[in-house]
Amino acid sequence: MARGRLRIYLGAAPGVGKTVAMLDEGHRRLDRGTDVVVGLVETHERAHTRALLEGLELVPRARVGHRGATLDEMDLDRLLARRPQVALVDELAHTNAPGSRNEKRWQDIEELLEAGIDVVSTVNVQHLESLNDAVTAITGVVQRETVPDAVVRAADQIELVDMSPEALRRRMAHGNVYAPEKVDAALANYFRVGNLSALRELALLWLADRVDEGIGRYRADHGIDATWPTRERVVVAVSGGPEGEVLLRRAARIAARGAGGELLAVHVARSDGLAGPTLPDLVTQRRLTDELGGSFHTVTGDDLPEAVLDFARGVNASQVVIGSSRRARWRTLLSPSTTEEVITRSGDIDVHVVTHRFAHGKGRRVSRAALPKRRVRLGYALAVVGPFVLTEALVGLPEDPDLPLTVPLFLLLSVLTALLGGMGPALVGALTSSLFLNWFFTPPTGGLTISQPQNAVALLVFVLVSAAVAWVVHRSARRADRALRAQAEASALAELSHTLLGSTDQLALLLTRAVEMFGAEAAAVVHRGRSGSEVVAATDASLTPDDLRREGLPRAEADDAHDLVLVGAAVPAGRQRLLAAFAAHAGAILQRRSLQASAGEAAALARDNSARTALLSAVSHDLRTPLAGIKAAIGSLRSSEVTFSPEDEAELEAAIEDSADRLDALIGNLLDMSRLQAGALVAHPRAVDLGEVVPGVVAAVAEPERVQWHLDPAARVVHSDAGLLDRVLGNVVENALRHQPAPGCVRVTTSALGGRVHVRVVDTGPGVPEGDRDRIFLPFQRHGDAPGGDGVGLGLAVARGLAEAMGGRVTAEDTPGGGLTMVVDLPSEEESG
Repeated sequence: MARGRLRIYLGAAPGVGKTVAMLDEGHRRLDRGTDVVVGLVETHERAHTRALLEGLELVPRARVGHRGATLDEMDLDRLLARRPQVALVDELAHTNAPGSRNEKRWQDIEELLEAGIDVVSTVNVQHLESLNDAVTAITGVVQRETVPDAVVRAADQIELVDMSPEALRRRMAHGNVYAPEKVDAALANYFRVGNLSALRELALLWLADRVDEGIGRYRADHGIDATWPTRERVVVAVSGGPEGEVLLRRAARIAARGAGGELLAVHVARSDGLAGPTLPDLVTQRRLTDELGGSFHTVTGDDLPEAVLDFARGVNASQVVIGSSRRARWRTLLSPSTTEEVITRSGDIDVHVVTHRFAHGKGRRVSRAALPKRRVRLGYALAVVGPFVLTEALVGLPEDPDLPLTVPLFLLLSVLTALLGGMGPALVGALTSSLFLNWFFTPPTGGLTISQPQNAVALLVFVLVSAAVAWVVHRSARRADRALRAQAEASALAELSHTLLGSTDQLALLLTRAVEMFGAEAAAVVHRGRSGSEVVAATDASLTPDDLRREGLPRAEADDAHDLVLVGAAVPAGRQRLLAAFAAHAGAILQRRSLQASAGEAAALARDNSARTALLSAVSHDLRTPLAGIKAAIGSLRSSEVTFSPEDEAELEAAIEDSADRLDALIGNLLDMSRLQAGALVAHPRAVDLGEVVPGVVAAVAEPERVQWHLDPAARVVHSDAGLLDRVLGNVVENALRHQPAPGCVRVTTSALGGRVHVRVVDTGPGVPEGDRDRIFLPFQRHGDAPGGDGVGLGLAVARGLAEAMGGRVTAEDTPGGGLTMVVDLPSEEESG
C-alpha cells in the first residue's frame, strides 16, 4: 500500500488564514471528485471558518474523559475505518487528551499516512521545536505544544500562508480572529507589530531552508553540477596564510550585499597528511569566520583549485573569493598559480581575486623545510671531493674505462650527493662530475673538447639526469621530512589532548608536557599588559616577568594577550609549528577559563536578580501582612467610636503581639540569609546542652502544645553556636507545625551516630517527593509554590545555611507511614574534642 501524502499550511501567527486555506483546498479537491472528509477542524467560533465547513463531510469526534471532564478529540479509529482519499486535520502540534491512543496529533496523522490516506494539516511557526526558544525570546510566551521539525520537513508539500503584520492586526481589530473582549490585550502583547514581523521572518527563513534542501536533493538526483544562483553563497578559499583575514572580511562584505547571503570558508588540507599551515593560524581564521557569521569547512585534496571549485559547486555557490598568488612572479611563468587555475576552471562561478600585501612574494619570507646544515656541508664536500676520488680510482685501473662504465659511476656519485646534501650539492656535484668526465674520459682526453657528437649527447644527458635525480631525491627528502614532522606533531598533539581531557589543572599539565617535549628547563604563560608582563602560570614558581622577557627565549603567541615562553631550550625551525600548536592549546584553555568565569558571574548575577525579585515579592506581600494586622489592631484600640470589652482588648493586644512576633521572625530570616549570602556569618561553637535549647525552642513556637520532644541521654551535648542552633531548630519546628495536620503533634527526638548527634523533627503531613527535597532548601521557595501561609520561603534555607556554618547539615527524609522528617546533623562535643 502506497503511503499517503502530507500537505502542510505553515503560518507565522494565529489568524493568518491557515485553516481557511486548508478548507479551501478541501473544497477544490471535492469539486474535482476527490473523497474528502474533515477529520478535525478548530473554528474558534469564527463565522467565516464555520461557513467553509458546509458541504464537507465531518467525521464525529471522540469524547475522552479526563479528571471529571469530557474532552473532544479526533476519532482516529473512525477516520481509519471511513478510509477517505483525503483527510483535513487541523493543528498538527496539538497535544491529545490523556487516555488517547497517541500523545500528539502528528502521531495520529502519521497513522493516517501509513494507511495510505492523504492529509492536509496546519501549523504555526511558533510550534516548530527548533524555533521554540527563539519564539519565546521574541514574544515572551512559552509554547507548550511543539512538533519536531523532522515531521514538518518530511511533508510532501509545505505552503506558507503569509500576511503583513498591519493586515493581521486590522483583521484582529475587526473581530475576525479573537472575541472583542480579547482583542485589545492581544494587540498590546503577542500581536505587536515587532513580534509579528520577527515571527514572519522566522517563517520565511525556515521555509527558505526547506526549499533549499529540496533544490539540493533535486540537483543531486538529476546530476546537475551547474550553479543555480538561488541564494548568494560566497565561498572564500583560505590557506591558513596571513592574508586570510583580508579575504574573509572582503568575502563577508560581498555576502552581506544580498538578503540571505551565506559566507562559507574552505581550507584544503593535503591528502597525504603532510604539515600545512600552523594550527594557531587556522584557529584564528575559524574564529574570525564564526564572528563574521559564516561557517568554516575543511576538505581534503591534492589539486587545490579543483577541491575549492568542487566544494563551491557542491554548496551551489555563486561566487568564489581567492587571494592573489603569494608565489614570486618568475615562478608563475613556469607554472600557473592556484589563483589562475581557479579562474580558468571556474565555469559559471564568479571569481573575485583580492590583492593583499603578501601577493607575489612581497612582505613575507618563504619558509622551506631544509636538511640540517651539517648534512648540506657534507654534501658540498662530497660534490667537490667525490669526483677527484672517483677519477683517481678509475685512472688507476689497468685499462682505461669507457664512458658506458664511467657515466653510471659518476651518476651514482651524484645520487649519493643528493641523498646526503640535497639539491644544491647535487647540482654542484653533477657539474663537477661532468667536467671530470669530459677532461679525463671523453676523447680527446686532457681537454674540454669533445670529438664525437654522441659523447657530447651522453655528457648532456648525464647532467640532465643528475639534475633530475637530484631534484627528485631532494623533493622526496623534503616531503619525508615534512611527513615526519607532521607525524611527530600529530602524535604529540593527540597525546596532549588525551591527557588534558582527564586533567583538572589543564594549563599546568600543558606546561609540563611542553617542558618534556622541547627539553626545556621551564615553561610559562605570560600575560602582556600595558603596565608590563605578568606570569599567569609556570612550571617554576621562581620565574619572574623579567626572567621571561630575556632576548632569545622561544615564545609563541597563545592569544591576543598571552604568550607561551620556554626557558633553557632551543627550538629549531622545524619544531616551531609544534610550539605554536602548544601555544594554541594554552590559548584555548585560557579562553575556556574566561568563559567559565563569565558564566559563573552571570549565574551569580542571575541568582542575585532572582533573589532580589523574590525579596521584593516577599516584602510586598508577606512582610506587609503582619504590618497590616498590627495597624488594624492598633486602629481598633484607638477608635473612639467603639467600646471594647476587656476580653476584646486582650484579644487585639494578643493579635498585635502575634503579628509583631511573625514580623520579627521574617526580618530575622531575611537578615540571616543576607549574612549567609554575603559570607559575613561567623559561628562561635562551644559545648551546648540540647536539654537547655530544645525546651526554649518549643516554648517559642506558635503552638507549643503540639510539639512533643524526647532527648536521648547519650545525645544531648553538641558542639555548636547556641544562638544559631536556636534559630535552626526554631525554623525547622515551625516548618513542621505548618505542615502537620491538626490535632496531630510534631515529635522532636535525638540520637547519636558515629560521633554525631542527629536531631529529628518528625511530622506526618503530606510529605515531599524525593525529587523536590533539594528545592525546599532554596531561598524564597515553598513546596508547591503555594501562595498561602506565612513566611517568605526562607526558613529551611536559613536553617541549612546556619547549620553548615556550625559544621552541621540539614537533610530531609520520609517519615514511615507518611510525612517528612527533617534531620539536623551536628558534631558531638566528643567528636569536636
